[in-house]
Amino acid sequence: MRKPKILLVNDHPASLLALKTLLVNSPQGDEYDLITATSGAEALRAVLDHEFAVILLDVSMPGMDGFETAETIHSHPRSSSVPIIFITAHYADEMNRLKGYLHGAADYLISPVIPQILQSKISVFIELSRKNLELEAQKEELAMMNRDLQVQQMQDLKKINAALESEIIERRQAEERAHELATRDPLTGLMNRRSLTDRLEHAIAVSARHGQRLALLFLDLDKFKSINDALGHDAGDDLLLQVADRISDSVRESDIVARLGGDEFVVLMEALPSYASAAEVGRKIVNSIEHSFHIGTQNIKTSASVGIALYPQDGNTMHSLMRSADLAMYHAKQEQRGSIQFFHEELNVRMLERSRLEHELQHALENDEFELYYQPKVEARTGRIAGVEALLRWHHPRLGLLSGGEFISAAADTGQLVTIGEWVIGAACAQSRLWRDSGMDFPTLPIAVNVAIPQIYADLPEVIERQLRKHGVPPSSLQLEITESLVIRDVEKATSVLKEISESGITIAIDDFGTGYSSLSVLKALPIDILKIDQSFVRDLGKDLGDHAIVEAIVNMARALALRVVAEGVETHEQLTILRELGCDEHQGYYYSRPLPAQDFTAQMLHINAA
Repeated sequence: MRKPKILLVNDHPASLLALKTLLVNSPQGDEYDLITATSGAEALRAVLDHEFAVILLDVSMPGMDGFETAETIHSHPRSSSVPIIFITAHYADEMNRLKGYLHGAADYLISPVIPQILQSKISVFIELSRKNLELEAQKEELAMMNRDLQVQQMQDLKKINAALESEIIERRQAEERAHELATRDPLTGLMNRRSLTDRLEHAIAVSARHGQRLALLFLDLDKFKSINDALGHDAGDDLLLQVADRISDSVRESDIVARLGGDEFVVLMEALPSYASAAEVGRKIVNSIEHSFHIGTQNIKTSASVGIALYPQDGNTMHSLMRSADLAMYHAKQEQRGSIQFFHEELNVRMLERSRLEHELQHALENDEFELYYQPKVEARTGRIAGVEALLRWHHPRLGLLSGGEFISAAADTGQLVTIGEWVIGAACAQSRLWRDSGMDFPTLPIAVNVAIPQIYADLPEVIERQLRKHGVPPSSLQLEITESLVIRDVEKATSVLKEISESGITIAIDDFGTGYSSLSVLKALPIDILKIDQSFVRDLGKDLGDHAIVEAIVNMARALALRVVAEGVETHEQLTILRELGCDEHQGYYYSRPLPAQDFTAQMLHINAA
């Protein structure tokens, strides 16, 4: 039976001899015949005289180069399906690689070629050609046998031949699909994780050899899960496709964009002129993602957090560099969504401590490690206590007493924020019950608790009603404080939930007002009773005329909306005097009292009221 044939085309005598020797002396060398050519024209003549299993074609040749030769070979019906593998020394030119694939290349190798890789590449085509030759031989034998058979038998044999040919086609298509799935993300067509890691390893080797800079950018979409859950997976896929296009448009032509899965993307930047160029590309990506996405009939807003790791200072291996970029991206999401963060060694320590804290947080409730501290809100004119704010504290067995700001973000990331929030509401109701039963002269003071946005999505009205009923206290015992910046993320949802709570008799305050940049129309739509001026505007009263003007404007706006005003962070008599002059209703801060445990707070407040 005939052997499969390989055509080797190379105009460089030394390269031709080296490749010929490699192929002839390989373990599979006796399974095929090798024909050589030293130019594109000679290769075309060989294609007219022979059928080849595969053609190994040099890119750079005088006269007719490899791309022109490939195009001519594939333009002829006889040779249109012959697979071509380009071999070139121009490994840094990604456009040549793309050009090769556009001219129908089955693969693209960079010399010097690793023998095992070349042999494994051609073995697939040799085996396929051998099977085709076997099938052709079988067909010839069947033809000889069938000359004396009846017409029906001929038809049956034709069906068999058709099935065999169909099997060959299916096998070829399966091989093509398998190759595509192995190297490309099926949704976006970008490189997948496997391809990226291969390319990154190669890029690190090149950078080490030539002393070049390299950067790896990890990108993660913010709020993608909520978008996917709300609009469905088809909308989520549409968003990912648009994101992939925007990232690709933001990078340099030489940069590699890959999708690791979900909403995680990676950009590999080789041969950087400076590390600042990595930040520049990161900013372009972030800015492009900030513009609305048109999904179906809706405009969707999201943002991207980018972490950047640099070679070699942030890692000198593929695994260490990817880990550093991932940590930097996670740090960006924690610091400020839609931001860029470079990796530094401190992140390692911080992330390890964060992970440990998240693990310990899972046992804090069951170990009864939480406690509410209380800080009074005092009337400006009379000096009497007007309310109380409950502030969460964690008696951490390893770190000591922690304020809420030190662990709330960890609680949000571990999904425990809603559970802890319900505990806070329940503990505040229980304390209100104790004060009512004690017979003291301030049992009806409302206790303010802070509420985070995840709680609004977790049946907050039902949670509050359940705790009020459990401890037998009226709705007026509670006051909710919602951070302004959190409310404006989803005004429609917040308004609906807060209206239901307000109608039950619970007062609602906007906390940290002045930092979230909400509009007047938003404030009018929300069922709120109180504005709490953020302490950043109170801190420099008497020193900064700008802060004085801001506080005065907030007070005047509150008056127009029939809202009470509470100033946070009051620490000096001068601040208190100015706030009284501006017409602020209530004050809260260290000037009166630090947050105290319930027992100490009770004694302190009895002393203040008696004064």
